[in-house]
Amino acid sequence: MAYRFDEDLEFLREISSCDLNDLVECLTKDKDGGALWTEELTSNPTYKKYHPDHSKYWELIAAECQCFGANSLMTALRGGKGVLYREVLADVCDNLKVKGIVKNDHTLDIENKLLTKVLSDAIEKMPEEDRIDFAKTIGMSSLKSLTPAAMTAAIQLAFKAGGFKSYQLTLIAANAISRAILGRGLALAGNAALTRTASMLAGPVGWAIAGAWTAVDIAGPAYRVTMPAVIQIALLRKKHQTERDGILKDIERELGEA
Repeated sequence: MAYRFDEDLEFLREISSCDLNDLVECLTKDKDGGALWTEELTSNPTYKKYHPDHSKYWELIAAECQCFGANSLMTALRGGKGVLYREVLADVCDNLKVKGIVKNDHTLDIENKLLTKVLSDAIEKMPEEDRIDFAKTIGMSSLKSLTPAAMTAAIQLAFKAGGFKSYQLTLIAANAISRAILGRGLALAGNAALTRTASMLAGPVGWAIAGAWTAVDIAGPAYRVTMPAVIQIALLRKKHQTERDGILKDIERELGEA
């Protein structure tokens, strides 16, 4: 297993070990907390030396993502290197029938379309009372209509606008997928600002979103790793951006003054 330089994953070098933990667990553990027999990360000497200081081997984590998304034979022929993250992301989107992706889309745009698909599919299956709670929690209660179509359109606009609302929705989707497919929620949600602003994570609406994906038919066991891993990476990218732009500090300051 060897890391291929990947401009879409280079930001991981700036992510803390604590924030990388959910991604590492996704890549190395199954739904019952046991080891994945297909993973190579935990057998690497560098991992064994520095674990759990994940930031010291972020390239190995990135390489594991690349290799999980690649054909094992082709990985061997490439000298143990997998495929670029964008190809892994595109494969997950194809499997989940995400629509509207065009060739010139930025990686962030593709991740947003995947996240919109995750949330809109869940909203379609929600009873009306859960949709109302969802809308209130994410500040969409002013919508004239709370139909799934109207809420999906609002989610698309939020992702397009960026900022904390986009991050909040990404957190909600990532937690739901982690809970549904891996059987556990995110440790990342422990941040005070996130707990306050994304309070639905542990509530009935969070369970409703997770429930919509619990029985999802994901073709092949690899997708049970690559799908949540891709969404984890999307979440880390958003967190990295919000921290860089000072948005999380603003939210925490407001909550401290409340």
